[in-house]
Amino acid sequence: MKVDRDRFLAEGYLVVPNVVPPDQLDSVRASYEHLVDKQRALWAAQRKPDDPPGGAWETSAQPRLGLSRPPLVHELDAQAVPAIEAWLGENAHGASSQLLGATDSAATDMMLMCNPVRNHGPAAWHRDLHPIDTAPLYGYIDDIVENGPRYIQWNIPLYDDNVLWVIPGSHLRRNTEEENRIMGANPRLPLPGGVQTQLKAGDGVVYILPLLHWGSNYSPTMRRTIHGGFSDFVLYPDLGYTRLLSPAGQDAFARWEARSQDKQRHTETALRAIIAKGGPAYIAALDKLHSGRGEKGRMLSTVFLSKLVQVIRVKKHPEVQDIPVDLRNRLGGSHPITLNWGPEFADRFTTGDADTLWARFKHLDSLLRTEKEMFIPGYQSGPMIYHFDDMPANYSLADFITGWTT
Repeated sequence: MKVDRDRFLAEGYLVVPNVVPPDQLDSVRASYEHLVDKQRALWAAQRKPDDPPGGAWETSAQPRLGLSRPPLVHELDAQAVPAIEAWLGENAHGASSQLLGATDSAATDMMLMCNPVRNHGPAAWHRDLHPIDTAPLYGYIDDIVENGPRYIQWNIPLYDDNVLWVIPGSHLRRNTEEENRIMGANPRLPLPGGVQTQLKAGDGVVYILPLLHWGSNYSPTMRRTIHGGFSDFVLYPDLGYTRLLSPAGQDAFARWEARSQDKQRHTETALRAIIAKGGPAYIAALDKLHSGRGEKGRMLSTVFLSKLVQVIRVKKHPEVQDIPVDLRNRLGGSHPITLNWGPEFADRFTTGDADTLWARFKHLDSLLRTEKEMFIPGYQSGPMIYHFDDMPANYSLADFITGWTT
């Protein structure tokens, strides 16, 4: 499998044929349908008193299975193996590694998107980006231009699918005035320049976040679309199911888990370097986290770490009042591709460490904030007091380090 990485980097997406090879399509379909049945039973058991008998299966606009997340991850059995190993083939794993410029990219969240039981119409145009707990748009853009993406995302339909639309090149720019006007009035309408992806069963579309994209029609038409991505940064809550996989599959997840543990150690080392006021040690830790990243990549990682420090603060000081409610709500989970290893990671640090880290990052956090609440359409964040698009002006990694070493 050879893919056109230059075109991918320029346009932000690529259609790849036969990601699930034709001779495997029936077995992968059957495996995922087995998991749909398991998930439907879980949703029925979890339904609220006022919900219909099927719970989320009947109420969601896009019922979505999370194979690698509780509770479904605890239900994976031998019949789930084709669904899992679909992520490991050359046309998925191999192509992803090429597009990322990596030798062995790791599968992140393994999901499946299903059709709703009734018509819900179109979703909203959006970028898979919530700057409040990650970074502004141009932190991502500068890093992508300088180094390439850190994460790529797939839609791989098991039946013909034309739901997804994309705006080519939008991963490298802010919204246009026309896009803001249309999305501000009604984000569920077509946008100029939109391209509908016409996918045959087993083909895939892979794209770079934060590409503007649109789920154009969530109807009862049969839909089973594999969804998820690849990155060097993963966090697996449970790998018990991997004992069921082929030896090659077991080896892959073992490699990826070992790498995840290394990345978490490098993250801790970076934060401890900041506590110790060790500028060179901090840069060395960043380089181990993201080998080959340049100045813009290091700055993006630093912004990500500022959010991780907020996770640590909340864990050590749950009473703090200066964290916006929306940010606090997002800090409860994990997001490894932005170095958020979850609240448990905070247990590596003392309360004193948390206070010192916040003192080191407080100025950067203030630069990321706006003077008053603002909103830009097309993001996964509502109105907020953090910049949607722009990184701090005239502020570099050297400025950040100087702020706590002098």
